[in-house]
Amino acid sequence: MSYLEPGNGKTKQGYLWTAHAPGLDAVFHWETGRGAACLENIVPVNFRGVLQCDAYAAYPAFASKREGIELAGCWAHARRHFHEAREHVPLRANWVLYQIQNLYRIEARLRESKAGPALRAAVRFSQSAMILSRLKRALEKMESSQRHLPSSTFGKAISYTLSHWELLTKYVANGRIEIDNNGVENAIRPTAIGKKNWLFFGDAEAGQRSAVIYTIIESCRRRGIDPHEYLRDVLTRITETTNWQVAELTPGKWADKKLSLKTAA
Repeated sequence: MSYLEPGNGKTKQGYLWTAHAPGLDAVFHWETGRGAACLENIVPVNFRGVLQCDAYAAYPAFASKREGIELAGCWAHARRHFHEAREHVPLRANWVLYQIQNLYRIEARLRESKAGPALRAAVRFSQSAMILSRLKRALEKMESSQRHLPSSTFGKAISYTLSHWELLTKYVANGRIEIDNNGVENAIRPTAIGKKNWLFFGDAEAGQRSAVIYTIIESCRRRGIDPHEYLRDVLTRITETTNWQVAELTPGKWADKKLSLKTAA
């Protein structure tokens, strides 16, 4: 995201970082950089657990300096590389994509059955692990055959997947980890569309305000709330709201109250 730099009429580059916990809200953070230090402002100091992400170098750099953080990979990003290679090596790329599709089919069945972490781990161990083992052997064989240049799209896809294999397969044993971080990808899609509708933010502080607005709108979207209805109601009431009552105006609380009133009626 570009933003205006006061004084010289030029723009600088800023970034909307997005954090999401499965089943919960997505939160946007505005930063004027994209280095590992930005994550210090995003990940709570007392956080201990799994951080699922793509292969961007800032994440391992951050995790190496923070105790108790474990990284997990994203199959959506790995799949994207093979999809890009279909034009050049359709047979092999499609075979790999079919194996990945099988992994996603297992995840779809688990979601449909509302499986908990323990059951997800058990099913993944008995079904997904076998597919992953077959896929890894095939990728290693393709790589060692030297039929695909490392600089080719398919060669890069193989290299990416094998070099991140440990992170990509971490979800199998941990039922709390998703197969990908599409929860974040889906949240940031509107911001990508929005970038085409304006040239830049007014300044760096405007970026932070936009992050807050994006967070609110995304929270409304996930609850099926009309953002216009929500904001109109909240903005007209907020001047009469005390600090102790502000929490009642969040999209989650607002939606719960609206539902209870509808049920009572």
